Amino acid sequence: MVVLLDFVSLLVLLNSARSTVLGEKESPIVNLTLDPRKRILSWNSRRIVTQQTCTIATPLDPDTSQEPQVRNNDTYFCWFPNAVLHRGATLTVNATSEGQEFSEELAFNNSGKEGSGAQNLSCVIYNIRLMNCSWTRGPAAPADVRYQLYMWTSLHGNVSECSHYILDSAGTRVGCHFDELGEGHTTDDYFFLVNGTSSGTDIPFLDFRSVNGPRLEKYNPPANLTVKENVSHYVIRWDAPAMRYSLSNSVLCYALDIQKTGSFSKREPVFLSRQHKNEYRLPSSDVRGEHTVRMRVRHVLFQIWSEWSSTHRFGVPEKNFLVASIGLAVGAAVLFGMALMFLCKRLSLKKKLFPPIPRVKQELAGSFLASLEETASCGGPPPSASQDPEDIFIVEETLLLASEPAKTGGPAPAPNPYVNIPSRGPLLNH
Repeated sequence: MVVLLDFVSLLVLLNSARSTVLGEKESPIVNLTLDPRKRILSWNSRRIVTQQTCTIATPLDPDTSQEPQVRNNDTYFCWFPNAVLHRGATLTVNATSEGQEFSEELAFNNSGKEGSGAQNLSCVIYNIRLMNCSWTRGPAAPADVRYQLYMWTSLHGNVSECSHYILDSAGTRVGCHFDELGEGHTTDDYFFLVNGTSSGTDIPFLDFRSVNGPRLEKYNPPANLTVKENVSHYVIRWDAPAMRYSLSNSVLCYALDIQKTGSFSKREPVFLSRQHKNEYRLPSSDVRGEHTVRMRVRHVLFQIWSEWSSTHRFGVPEKNFLVASIGLAVGAAVLFGMALMFLCKRLSLKKKLFPPIPRVKQELAGSFLASLEETASCGGPPPSASQDPEDIFIVEETLLLASEPAKTGGPAPAPNPYVNIPSRGPLLNH
């Protein structure tokens, strides 16, 4: 009996030892899950681990690794904010526990009919607080596809679904208007995701890398454009546009389109950056005849141009300039003749020095008129003496913002979200 008890005890000890060994070989990593919207990989550990790393591998991008963080409930997580998941991903967690190394892998697939998801998402911020987004329907999308756009600005920020969708002629959602973005901060990073539903098939989602807010902003055109002429130059001045983000005006890049009215040849735009005076001087010698100027603006590092401002005219039209010059020449000649006659009458030696000659006055007048006729038919530029260098020609105009209906100084009204959206922003990286 004693021998039997000893044998049973030995079996129990052996089984306990075997269970301990097996338990040590089991991975401490459990409950490995992925939140594809937030791009957060999370898991729990069933025992103490001394070292952990997590890695994500996605098509077209290099692998990214990092050390995990831990929440209050002892849940570990890794956040991959710049990962693009719609092409699929492989996520791996490596851990060391009690001297042993363990690895757990999670394969993520974006299920749905290929070619049915949204494509070519583009978003633009305008009028400080408004944003429009647009996308194209997938070429293999079913007729009843219904897309949804989601946007958020931080890991723990609220997710906003579009509340004003824009439809195409077939009734499919192909755009979105956001009425109010709230206060802007230069650290804002926008996240976008477009998924879809259909009664007959799954629709794959489309996600993107985060986009910094200033990269999406489309400015209003420069306001209060004025042109004034001084002795030697036309001075063009303007006001910088209001910006959503607190950035220096030196980050703005301006394009001035200056053209001669009626000319078939076109000048290249003048580009100005890092301006502090918002001023451009055009030599008067370069301005012959009437000219026009308009402006637009963008961030010096980004490619979203504002709309062109209203066209502003300056300079004297060439026909009017010629007529005015001839008039001045005629007036000067008449005054000279009158002064000469007055002096001749006043001089006591008039008759001695200038004895009367028959028809002298008519000949002088005829010669003078012939000279005027020759000047008028010449058509060339007037003599420089006929232009007063001290004359100042001033043209001043206040422009309304050309790209949007909002007026400067007042709140910008939200456009009708069911009409064509404004100019597109950059295609988001995906």
